[in-house]
Amino acid sequence: MRTYQQKVEETRHDWYIVDAAGQRLGALAVHIARALSGKHKPTWTPHVDDGDHVVVINAEHLELGGKKWDDKLYRRHSGYPGGLYTRTARQVHAKQPHRLVEMAVRGMLPGNRMRGEQLRRLKVYPGAEHPHEAQQPRPLSEVPKI
Repeated sequence: MRTYQQKVEETRHDWYIVDAAGQRLGALAVHIARALSGKHKPTWTPHVDDGDHVVVINAEHLELGGKKWDDKLYRRHSGYPGGLYTRTARQVHAKQPHRLVEMAVRGMLPGNRMRGEQLRRLKVYPGAEHPHEAQQPRPLSEVPKI
């Protein structure tokens, strides 16, 4: 038997939709990252980007467990001395609810050349409205309801 190697011309990017209302951030991000990277497909090949488009709606209604709203910190640095900025998950959620999902999924994707292209296929919206009805996204059924 020969090992199957998918070619770039054979890739097909499907569209999926995920409702984040009542979902835990970590469990949701795992399933989204698998769909973006294409690991749920039998034709997955490590060096070919065969992932799908994922539309996440109701990102403002997701859940974090325990005291993570106040204990989970997001840090960034300006590059200057004393330029460390720290915000809690509650502060990030209050200003940009979609950023929590984007950062969690980004952290679960491998840090290689394909991560940027995979993240471009992630669309996150705070409410139930999204402009991707023409693509007819199907529900991503792998995400368990908690």
